[in-house]
Amino acid sequence: MMLSAPDPHAGQPVLHYGPPIAQARRVAICIHGRGASAEDILGLAPELGTDDVAYLAPQAAGHTWYPYSFLSPIPKNEPGITSALGVIARLVDSTGLGSERVVILGFSQGACLALEFAARNPRRYAAVVALSGGLIGPPDTPRDYSGSMENTPIFIGCSDIDPHIPVERVRESAAVFRRMGAAVPRWTPKTGH
Repeated sequence: MMLSAPDPHAGQPVLHYGPPIAQARRVAICIHGRGASAEDILGLAPELGTDDVAYLAPQAAGHTWYPYSFLSPIPKNEPGITSALGVIARLVDSTGLGSERVVILGFSQGACLALEFAARNPRRYAAVVALSGGLIGPPDTPRDYSGSMENTPIFIGCSDIDPHIPVERVRESAAVFRRMGAAVPRWTPKTGH
């Protein structure tokens, strides 16, 4: 599997949609899910109807950021997690904009990475959007992240019947970010199909 390299996601393509970064009001870093591609998640950009946002979508090696469930012990998913977080960090830094103009958005594996990146790199972001994800690691993972999110708006959306993401992990993730000073809406799962 491609994730055996020490930094498997380094050097993978990054797709761009929208205006040049220097002319953009905001930059959205869009992180795809397992089995998907940068092109897949970038398909959201035109649907959002924002012509002043530059969208950047990195590609995971082998179409997966890490090999096992996000609930697995973190070392089991290395070096994928560390490599993916490094890709996000390099993209945030490469924009040349302050983080307060950067949105970090992810779906599934990408949502987990977006949240984990923000928790490990707390500061003010334009927003963090996690669609079907939670913080990475098994239930007993310490969540003693330090720093402040400085009232960053964070949206964590997930179904209460998602077979891969326990509702309790979504609630725990939201509570961690509230404790870190983020603006996280109270989450009420929508029941039914």
